[in-house]
Amino acid sequence: MTSREDIDDSSNEDRRSQPEIITIVNCALNAPLMLISITGNTLVLAAILKTPSLRSPSTILLCSLAVSDVFVGLVAQPVSIAYQLTEKDSLHQAVRTVAFLAVGGSLLTMTAISVDRFAALHYHMRYPSLMTTQRALYISAVLWLVIFLSSWLPFWNISAYYSVIAASIAICLCLSSPCYIRIYSIVIHHQLQIHNQQQAMEINADHNRNFLRSTRSAKNTFIYYVVMLLCYTPMFIGVSVSVSVNQFSKPWTFVETIAFMNSSINPFLYCWRLRQLRTAVIKIARQLLCKQMEEN
Repeated sequence: MTSREDIDDSSNEDRRSQPEIITIVNCALNAPLMLISITGNTLVLAAILKTPSLRSPSTILLCSLAVSDVFVGLVAQPVSIAYQLTEKDSLHQAVRTVAFLAVGGSLLTMTAISVDRFAALHYHMRYPSLMTTQRALYISAVLWLVIFLSSWLPFWNISAYYSVIAASIAICLCLSSPCYIRIYSIVIHHQLQIHNQQQAMEINADHNRNFLRSTRSAKNTFIYYVVMLLCYTPMFIGVSVSVSVNQFSKPWTFVETIAFMNSSINPFLYCWRLRQLRTAVIKIARQLLCKQMEEN
């Protein structure tokens, strides 16, 4: 006959084994995502740096995003995996800091890209003077400085840390959403102009080629926004719940993995939607493969 103590011991053992299963699954998800993020974003960076025709103020923001995504795979995910396997307090603080730095940098940069694409369409005549290379570098530097300073919040106040995460995600999504709604309306309006005023469009051919290029770029960036929404909304919900109950339970670590996943998806989106970038990435990948085969 099974005693009550045996039943309680069995229940406790089941509860202890559950986090281990969660940890194994979460680490198994992070490992391939980590490799994809490092490889994909490194190729994107190499393609932009080695292809002069790809360089522009907008690609500076894209490079900043790729750097943050590389940092996610190179630092944030390995530290997260190490903490989940060891559960050391020192690693927990490191996870909070580097995850905020990497994921926050990615989120803020994607928000800046959405504003940049809106400006390219809404102020298309003045955009080249508004968004210069120097200003793009300045914006990227300011974003990284803000994230770097905010990443030390866990050492000061953990409640403030989670509150800032929730507030940052909400602000970024609230900034991006109106930009993309406006971008969509501009694109639709411009398509109607093309249909109804074909002759006028031909007169200003150079201007309209630039505008059409910005339109295509806006449509491409909209895909990034949808993915960003899907990847960061679960984290916003998870962190908001954690702040309200003042506890971050282990199953909620999956929302962190979903946010990390965005860094693995981004390089595929770049290459899928930007043909010139895709060509440059494929060229570099082939060169690396040929070089490796020659060495072997």
